[in-house]
Amino acid sequence: MLRIIRITLAAVMMIGITWLFVDFTGTAHHLVGGFAKLQLVEALLAGSFIVVAFLTILTLLCGRIYCSIICPLGIMMDLFGWLGKKAKKNRYTFSKEMKWLRYPLLVVFLVAHMAGLAVVVQLLAPYSTFGLIATNLLQPVYQAGNNVLAYFAEQADSYAFYHSEVWLRSVASLVIAIVMLMVIAVLAWRNGRTWCNTICPAGTLLSLLSRFSFLKINFDTEKCRNCSLCSKNCKAACIDYKTHTVDASRCVVCGDCIKSCKFGALKYDYAHLHTKRTGQTGETSGNSPENEGRRAFLLSSALLATAAMAQKKDKIMDGGLAEIEDKVAPERQIKLTPPGSLSAQNMAQKCTGCQLCISECPNQVLRPSDDWLHLMQPVMSYERGYCRPECNRCSEVCPAGAIRPLKHEDKASTQIGHAVWIKKNCIPLTDGMECGNCARHCPVGAIEMVPSDPDDEESPYVPAVNEARCIGCGACEYLCPARPFSAIYVEGHEVHKEI
Repeated sequence: MLRIIRITLAAVMMIGITWLFVDFTGTAHHLVGGFAKLQLVEALLAGSFIVVAFLTILTLLCGRIYCSIICPLGIMMDLFGWLGKKAKKNRYTFSKEMKWLRYPLLVVFLVAHMAGLAVVVQLLAPYSTFGLIATNLLQPVYQAGNNVLAYFAEQADSYAFYHSEVWLRSVASLVIAIVMLMVIAVLAWRNGRTWCNTICPAGTLLSLLSRFSFLKINFDTEKCRNCSLCSKNCKAACIDYKTHTVDASRCVVCGDCIKSCKFGALKYDYAHLHTKRTGQTGETSGNSPENEGRRAFLLSSALLATAAMAQKKDKIMDGGLAEIEDKVAPERQIKLTPPGSLSAQNMAQKCTGCQLCISECPNQVLRPSDDWLHLMQPVMSYERGYCRPECNRCSEVCPAGAIRPLKHEDKASTQIGHAVWIKKNCIPLTDGMECGNCARHCPVGAIEMVPSDPDDEESPYVPAVNEARCIGCGACEYLCPARPFSAIYVEGHEVHKEI
């Protein structure tokens, strides 16, 4: 029953979070958006005290079930591990905890976060790693399938589906996603939960609590026949059948050992009651219950305190006659970060690079950064669309607090950058034709057309930007007809302003 419940809950969570990443319509966010808020690292960064308290209590009561039913990367590893067991039965064996590796990696993760080394944080945080894989590898497949359905629906005069453009946001992000998927797949196929119990910072944090959990997998030594099937089927490599002990700090409560035991010698129950019954501790530690409870309280308090501290297509055609040349992104001195991110520093410190905001952006404005210091964190560019003032989806879906929730009216008054005019690219001057596209489409009226020669009213009219009014939405840059470089582009601000 334990295993059935675990598989059912894990399936619901996995389907929901995967749908959340591949969906481009916004439907998934309204139905399963809360799943992203349950991720431990993101909840800590967002200062979500309620979520951290829930996960802390859950771990102290039930052990590391977070890794089996909530973490999408852990569930994906279980799928690869299941395939590995199909290829070779009884493939696992007991191994000692690699403290020399897992705790230094946790320190590296914490130091990288405080130092703003985003790439280290993103490659270690489990949810961001899954998001990287889902956005770069699964969403294009989902979109392609949608486009096939849209084609057939169109032939039947139906509008049940609409075409979605599949495009490459970042070569670096795609390559990293492929490499990470291969590494995780091989490790999980061969050794089960090696990644969770040696590399993952969320797993290491929870292991500090799970060793004191109320419910644990325990041996009934009177029934055990030392057949070793439990150890050979434990993907966490945490069961030593010879000494009848289970390392609760690594156990993810999957229930596979209970299923594999033919003598009913393993149970998931209260460890101390079981100790009185059998005289076995079921733990490698000889600490008293009182000391264990005290340590658990201190560890959970530290985890909660951390959360509280964190809180302060086709080518576009012109009339169907001529192809329009693709735009080239300008070299911005300061990268553009989404409205609600407050500043480049806040984005660097809070963002785990899960790419949920990128996959959810309906205007194709967000894409992963190729800057190695902020690799895979979202940046804005306006070759394919602009940041519409009425859209706030990225701020709604961010689980880590890197993009704070913004109301529509607040977004329209948030200045993330300002437009800059490039004289040498402007069509009225280069081609002698009237334009004014940027002024006509500016949603906040920050651009007006003025004579290029102040003393000659008949001179070509060119844009003049009111920087104090411009919010940096990029409508002018996107809609500028100059190719390949726009005659007007948006320069980012290090710190966003309210206007």
